[in-house]
Amino acid sequence: MVRKELTVADLGDLLEQPLLAVLATYRVDGTVLLSPVWHEYRDGGFNVCTTGAHVKARHLRRDPRAVLVVAEQVPPYRGVEITARARLVSEGVEAVVERVATRYLGPVGGPAYAARASDDVLVRLEPGHLRVWDFADEQPGPGLAP
Repeated sequence: MVRKELTVADLGDLLEQPLLAVLATYRVDGTVLLSPVWHEYRDGGFNVCTTGAHVKARHLRRDPRAVLVVAEQVPPYRGVEITARARLVSEGVEAVVERVATRYLGPVGGPAYAARASDDVLVRLEPGHLRVWDFADEQPGPGLAP
């Protein structure tokens, strides 16, 4: 059975793992664009780095509504979904890019990526609504991977 009503702290190390998140933004016609993104959870919210010219940033300047989902692909299938009004921040982006890239690419690849990255905008998502879950109480069986 899925455990609900959890907090981010109940997820243990999930948000420290280099898992891709999926960021949802809204096109002019109201349809959703889903983008796989690197992220970090810090100071009670999520940071996603991008360029100001990227479609994600253009969407969020026009309509700041966003949803971000991080979920693991193996049991206990921990996950978090944040629905928020995104803020676009231009201060301190370089430090966040290096921190996030290092998490995903390691201590050599991360700084090398950050040095050549063109990211100049930080998408900041602080919870408007937070949904956290896992299947820690579930035994493997039909419909669940072993």
